[in-house]
Amino acid sequence: MPMTPEPLPLWIEAIVAALLLCSAVLVLAAAWGVVRLKTFFQRLHPPALTFVGASWCVTLASIVYFSALAEGPELHVWLIIILLSITVPITTMLLARAALFRSRQAGDATVPPALQPKSPAAPPPRD
Repeated sequence: MPMTPEPLPLWIEAIVAALLLCSAVLVLAAAWGVVRLKTFFQRLHPPALTFVGASWCVTLASIVYFSALAEGPELHVWLIIILLSITVPITTMLLARAALFRSRQAGDATVPPALQPKSPAAPPPRD
């Protein structure tokens, strides 16, 4: 007869459930922001900000759950969240720069002009 694993304590299941619900709320907020906001640049912020937060909640939930099952620390999931925390802001910034470049090329007056380098300052007068 196969052995069935022992059920986890209720407090661990409650922590995991709360973290997963928090992740769901953050993803729902991101989706609501994407639907409600009008421009591409405004729509970049909700998913970028909440995606990392929601990912952290899921990661912490899986660490708690699998550490409780193994009765020891299971931290290999950290690798995923570290990579996501690095790549999501970089991707968002690259998308924003590409959209800004395309808007400027199209002559969109609603985007700010490109930064111009400062003219070299006159050397200070010698005493």
